[in-house]
Formats: sequence, C-alpha cells, structure tokens
Amino acid sequence: MKGLRTDGKATDRVEAFSDGIFSVAITLLILEFKVPELPDAAGNADLLAALSGLWPSALALVISFFTVLIMWVNHHGFFELLADVDPRLLFANGFLLLMITVVPFPTAVLARYVKSQSANAAAAVYCGTYVAINVGYNLLWYSSAHNRRLIKPEIPDAHLRKIRNAYLLAFPVYVSAVAVSFLTAYAGLAICMALWVLWARLRYAPEGDAANGQAKA
Repeated sequence: MKGLRTDGKATDRVEAFSDGIFSVAITLLILEFKVPELPDAAGNADLLAALSGLWPSALALVISFFTVLIMWVNHHGFFELLADVDPRLLFANGFLLLMITVVPFPTAVLARYVKSQSANAAAAVYCGTYVAINVGYNLLWYSSAHNRRLIKPEIPDAHLRKIRNAYLLAFPVYVSAVAVSFLTAYAGLAICMALWVLWARLRYAPEGDAANGQAKA
C-alpha cells in the first residue's frame, strides 16, 4: 500500500489528531472524583474524613494519569520515526486510540471496587486494558516498521529491533499482571506500574554513532 504523502504533513495531522484523543482521555480521568455529599451541619472533621475516603479514586487517577502520559510520550516518539503514513497505519493507530479512550472506564471501576470484595476482578479488568493497549502498540509497529515500510531511511535496523522487542516483551508482563490480579489486586497493579520504567527509558531517537549510521536496505 502506498503512503498518502511524503512531505511530513500527513504524519503531523495524524499525530495532532492522536494528541487530541490522548488529551480527552487524560482529562476524563478526573471525573471519577466526586465532591462528598454532607449535611449542612457537618463539621471540618467530617469533611476531611469524607475527603480521605476518596483515596481509591486518587490512586486510580494517579496510576492512569501517569500511564496515559507515558503512552503519549511513546506515541510521539514513535511517530518521529515515520517518514509517511498509509491506510494500514491509520487503522492500527485508530485501534490504539480506541483503547486509549477506554482507559477512564476501568479507572472508574478500579476506584469504585479496589477496597471491596471485588478488588481482584477490578484490578484484572484494569490490567487487561493495558494488554489491549500493548496489542495496539504492536500493531502500530508492524503496520509501519516491519520491513521498514514507513520508516525514515536514516533510522538503523538495530534501533527498530530494540523498540520492537520492548513492545513484545511488555505483552506477557501485562498478561501476567492480569493473572496475578486474581490473587492479589495490588500486586497486579504494581506489575503494570513497574513497566513505567521500561516505557520511560525507551528511547526513540537513535543516539551516538547509530544516529548517523546507514540503515540496511
């Protein structure tokens, strides 16, 4: 399939559209916070106690906010590797964005049930969302980087393999987080959060001599 255009404007438009989806998803996370309903006679201690009871919502918000933020950084980094886009990549990117828009829902489920008897199921649903998102990132890679279909010619093959391996490695880790969640909810969430280190350290711009290296044909 041929690309849509080669002047860089197509990738800019796709990235701008994607940024909007990320922004909406990350903004909707705050809607889980509800102002406590207290009688007019309630005192300061009552309000503070009610606010402290919102910790499950705060926990879910922080986890989801930083996860979506890191995913956005990685999405931006990946698009910096692209010379062009085509319909295959657009559909793969669309699937990824669909999964991003879903994040506020499992976040709300986690906030509502993390301190209940259903905590394990809530955590499993939450971690399962990131399994689907990881599938989206792998589809994004294969729709554009496999056989260097849409990649800039100066990007070394070794650098592309490093990114591919990170995406593939994350899949069984997220799946294990789902399984562990059924045993202990917080351990499953901790596994998902541990992947922040991988995504935060993943570099999309080639460094050193690799940046000037000749990509293989």
